[in-house]
Amino acid sequence: MPSMANITVKKADTTTDIVYSMLTPSAGDNVPAQWRSETASTQNNGKPLASLTSKWNGDRSARRLNFEFRYPQVVTDTTTGLVSVVNYVPITFSAALPQGVPDVIAAEAIAQSINLLKSTLVQQALVAGFAPT
Repeated sequence: MPSMANITVKKADTTTDIVYSMLTPSAGDNVPAQWRSETASTQNNGKPLASLTSKWNGDRSARRLNFEFRYPQVVTDTTTGLVSVVNYVPITFSAALPQGVPDVIAAEAIAQSINLLKSTLVQQALVAGFAPT
């Protein structure tokens, strides 16, 4: 089981790093581990937030992991200077890891699926909101 830590990722420009600081580790099943980008905004509701929750499936033959990410659209009123959140982009991913699968197979499945999500084509489709035609 991995230990809670900060996570550094690249921004969309593929050059700039952004750190997601650990907020709370998971205390067990159904309790999310949470990270937040502390430098993205001066107020908490304007900071991107990520969480990862794990639990058994119904018959305990697999572990279900749910990743949730919420990216805010922050705007500043030029008249008052007030900062507000006008939208959130919610992104969720879910995985079921069968308990009978060897670690090497699980590692390969996770690596390939994450790399597919990182592919240019899938990223373009996600930004456009439409599957490739």
